[in-house]
Amino acid sequence: MTLFAAARLPREILFGKGQRQVLPQVASRHGKRALVCTDERFAATAIFGEMMAALRNTSVEILVHDRTLPDVPRDSVAVCVAEAKDFKPDMVVGIGGGSCLDMAKCAALLISHGGRLQDYYGEFKVPGPTLPLIAVPTTAGTGSEVTPVAVISDPERLLKVGISSPHLIAAVALCDPELTATCPPALTAIAGADALTHAIEAFTAARRGTDPTLPQQHVFVGKSALTDHFALLAVKLLGRSLERAYRDGADEDARADVMMGALAAGCAFGTAGTAAAHAVQYPVGALTHTPHGLGVATMLPYVMNYNLPAAASEFAEVGAALGLPHADIELKDRASATIAEVSRLFGSIGITRTLAELGLPAGKIEWTAEQALGIDRLIKNNPRPFDAAAMRRLVQAAYDGDMPASLM
Repeated sequence: MTLFAAARLPREILFGKGQRQVLPQVASRHGKRALVCTDERFAATAIFGEMMAALRNTSVEILVHDRTLPDVPRDSVAVCVAEAKDFKPDMVVGIGGGSCLDMAKCAALLISHGGRLQDYYGEFKVPGPTLPLIAVPTTAGTGSEVTPVAVISDPERLLKVGISSPHLIAAVALCDPELTATCPPALTAIAGADALTHAIEAFTAARRGTDPTLPQQHVFVGKSALTDHFALLAVKLLGRSLERAYRDGADEDARADVMMGALAAGCAFGTAGTAAAHAVQYPVGALTHTPHGLGVATMLPYVMNYNLPAAASEFAEVGAALGLPHADIELKDRASATIAEVSRLFGSIGITRTLAELGLPAGKIEWTAEQALGIDRLIKNNPRPFDAAAMRRLVQAAYDGDMPASLM
């Protein structure tokens, strides 16, 4: 096999307890005026106030936009950009969960290049570099601090849409696990399950060949040696610590593992891409208005079971990273045990078991399958191909909780 790999990452990744304290030094290297994007909840915390005071003490002027909403409604970005027009920022700092980081990416894009967000939907539509972005996550899940994509909700479209470009990657990812210490158990679970889904779908993504033009034509190019490294690190860290962080939010080691796992998963799927679990979640999320991480994690065991004939060896490696025994056990049995362990782990942290429990109407199963099958960038990344009947069976199986049926 000819070795092929691609990776697009921030220029600088800083990780560790207390790293938020170096934000002023990092920011001052990028200018003197910072637009800060966050949400109302985090803006009201003492720790945010301390971070802003530290910026001001380093002579960095700030303009805080603290009205980021979940899923980043399209028109809310225009409001933020209009507020920042006269301020003329040198950089954008995103502090918060995935939506805050996506808001920061979109704001940097429009401040730099103008136009409307709609002009940039899809891949490689951003014409050049944007204002430097410093991404400071306060949850451990989306990996947006290292990825080339921003996801928003458009009132003219039922499904969420993405802007994918290497120019959206943060200049600096500043990750301090102490910022996740106040995440409630449910959010810890959903975010962490999202990260584990990213890692497993990136590790089992299709190999797309060795065409040297592939990374120039697509942002997400399938699995490679580099993305596999990040994905398995994420699986190891999340497997050993997600349940611990869920049960004891004060466990600093578990919090650090989960945040590093989310970061590593972002490094993996930011180039490899994700697959069918994400494809199904797009229409399911549109109908049920449930959190993205909850939806993809609900789907993941069924998608893994469907992919078993095509990805048994990869699942066995995932199982080893999760700490499952593998000596003298047949490959298929190791792969099946991995799927069972993922299901067990998700169940232990309260992840919904079926699409029915998630709230998907029975009458929308056919529509959900049709919409999922139409998301080509995700479906072509799946290791086992789909046709309309196979997707319909998968969605029905996930609705019914019929794991054996998802293998058909």
